[in-house]
Amino acid sequence: MKVMLVCGARPNFMKVASIISAIDDYNSSSVSAGKIERLLVHTGQHYDGKMSQSFFDDLGLPQPDVNLEVGSGSHAEQTAEIMKRFEPLLRKEMPDVVLVVGDVNSTIACSLVASKTAYDVRSNGGASRPLVGHVEAGLRSFDRSMPEEINRILTDAISDFLFTSEESGRENLLREGVGEDKIFFVGNTMIDTLLKHRARSRESSILENLGLSRKSEATVQPYGVVTLHRPSNVDDRNVFGEIIAALAEVARKFPLIFPIHPRTLNRIKEFGLEGNFRSIEPGRRSLDVAPGIYCIEPQGYLDFMQLMSNAKLILTDSGGMQEESTILGVPCITLRENTERPCTIAYGTNHLAGVRKENITNLTFRLTAGTNANKRPEAPPLWDGSAGKRIIAILAEKLIREHNSEHVILERD
Repeated sequence: MKVMLVCGARPNFMKVASIISAIDDYNSSSVSAGKIERLLVHTGQHYDGKMSQSFFDDLGLPQPDVNLEVGSGSHAEQTAEIMKRFEPLLRKEMPDVVLVVGDVNSTIACSLVASKTAYDVRSNGGASRPLVGHVEAGLRSFDRSMPEEINRILTDAISDFLFTSEESGRENLLREGVGEDKIFFVGNTMIDTLLKHRARSRESSILENLGLSRKSEATVQPYGVVTLHRPSNVDDRNVFGEIIAALAEVARKFPLIFPIHPRTLNRIKEFGLEGNFRSIEPGRRSLDVAPGIYCIEPQGYLDFMQLMSNAKLILTDSGGMQEESTILGVPCITLRENTERPCTIAYGTNHLAGVRKENITNLTFRLTAGTNANKRPEAPPLWDGSAGKRIIAILAEKLIREHNSEHVILERD
């Protein structure tokens, strides 16, 4: 069986890492009829080295077998370019399964191509095409103004394997008419990666480099972590200005460390918001990071996990950080009106603030008023580090043991 794994943006790398590890473990221990050949495809949707290559290094991922080098563009341009470059690769490699993860443009582009690409036509009227597996299926914000929501809905509609990360995923898919036999609750591969690398992240010197702690002391200066990247937040001058005003108010109490996305940095300059930020010198050794918002470059996976783990608070519009903060036990304020990850709300670490200054500041000050009472030892079901193994076990059972053939034959109308 040949499995093609597709990643295009930074969060995809964390989700794919667990699956690659599970394939390697399966191949090294399996005495069954077949092994799994894997092919890692990087679409190049995120092409900045700080946004992608460092994650391959930190996570011990192999270099991609193929990089489509698509680069940036509008949603239509980027999606179309990925499809154009992915189709000839698919016909050349003829994988049995294409695994896509998350909800970015690469996810819908590659799943759409795979679902419509027949390798050959057989005399019985069937055709051989790759099956599509969607990792992190069924998540819904119920806000179709989000491009990611459209990507999720369409990818789920054309996938053959729907691997859900939380219980709401199954409920959403059944409500949309998806057959129950296609849905598999496996857990969260991003959390697999976090649990695997958590100990290594503690070796990071990021806190000392930023002046937030000394190696000779056990204490860490209180600080918060901020990330912003969603177009709905950063492309609208009024919305972005409201969020920045809220952050500036919060930053009067303790410093906010802001690893800044290239898109967000461009908007800060375009809207003339530079005056809200302070500089921070790399290699700082003294505890003199005063209150304020400090922009730093995007960080590698291990450095950023260490930064999140020790924060007093996280303010973000990232879906993945809502999940990671749940496991790390750090209060998270989500700068959105909705979330497609309701279990993070249910488990008590994630809080929706919207994008109005008053709501953000009030919620922040309430959560940081005393000791961190929001930490919870529990984790959502199956967020146990084994989601990748469950995915591979399901694929092996369905394709290697049951079919035991070069390609799966699917009936065509």
